[in-house]
Amino acid sequence: MLFNSIDFAIFLPIVFVFHWWIAGNNKRNQNLLLLFASYYFYACWDWRFLFLLLFSTLLDFFTGIKTQDAHSIKQKKFWFWLSIIVNLGFLGVFKYYNFFIESFAAAIAQVGFQINHWTLNIILPVGISFYTFHGLSYVIDIYKDRIEAEKNFVDYGLFVSFFPLLVAGPIERATHLLPQIKKERTFD
Repeated sequence: MLFNSIDFAIFLPIVFVFHWWIAGNNKRNQNLLLLFASYYFYACWDWRFLFLLLFSTLLDFFTGIKTQDAHSIKQKKFWFWLSIIVNLGFLGVFKYYNFFIESFAAAIAQVGFQINHWTLNIILPVGISFYTFHGLSYVIDIYKDRIEAEKNFVDYGLFVSFFPLLVAGPIERATHLLPQIKKERTFD
């Protein structure tokens, strides 16, 4: 769904009405509605890539909590690096794999060798860079003890996938949107 489409012109007023008049002043219901609306908005583009957004959100939500609750620096680093590697792995495969494999094949051809390579015949998931780096900034802020991990999945999911930002907005640091709590940590 594009912002300048008829579908969006219908979608936005419906979400607005549900948000203000049906969910009322209940923040939990408002956030839940906006999370479902954001996932619906993303699925309208291509529902098959909704899995990537949901997986990335769940990964960073849980690794953020595990990073914060780690009892040793080794555990903290494990959860931190798990998030980094998986997120950048997805981004690398979907966004950069074809570029690097074709560049490598062209470089080898310049030396006189021919290799058979295969490329991925997939479209780029919309907003993958945004939500990947959005989630990574959140986990990095937790790792550096700038913020505490969000324990409410709906609030965190909305932070990552809010539809007006998902495909249009700049990447923001998690410290701008979540409570800023820095605490002293000691490890056994």
